[in-house]
Amino acid sequence: MRVITGTARGRRLKELEGMETRPTTDRVKEGLFSAIQFDIEGRNILDLFAGTGQLGIECLSRGAERCTFVDLRKDAAALVRENVAYCGFESRARVVQGDYLAFLSSCREKFDLVFLDPPYSSGALDRALETIAKIDIVSENGIIVCESAVEHVLPALSHPYVTAKDYRYGKIKVTLCRREAQ
Repeated sequence: MRVITGTARGRRLKELEGMETRPTTDRVKEGLFSAIQFDIEGRNILDLFAGTGQLGIECLSRGAERCTFVDLRKDAAALVRENVAYCGFESRARVVQGDYLAFLSSCREKFDLVFLDPPYSSGALDRALETIAKIDIVSENGIIVCESAVEHVLPALSHPYVTAKDYRYGKIKVTLCRREAQ
């Protein structure tokens, strides 16, 4: 698992042991970042189910202003801190070890780009997406990136949130949702 481009290009990030964390594959990550490449620089990012932190770190490498990483697991949060430090992004990163719903319910800031890549069978993707739309923490024209199994159908979103586009990579689907300007 490596950083694709930007200031930390080529850096190999550490991964967690075991099967509890499923990092986004390089193929999916390259396709995803190709789709959002012009929506990163200078932006505020939320990597909600951070795991190793690779998606947020890729954004920081590509010029994002800052990134908040959230993961429930203590070992995952510690690894994200280690990977962020290895890439030299400590001053632009915040790592929160805690439950995603607790984080969202206390969140008082807006994000331009949100990554949602929870364990596929957990139901957390739908709950997170619905909660984000309800509390409205995405800035105007912001993007929510949802990674899921290809057969997963996301819940309907209410205005100003819309499902914009699906990308399929074998058994994996990446869905971009947008918050339209009011």
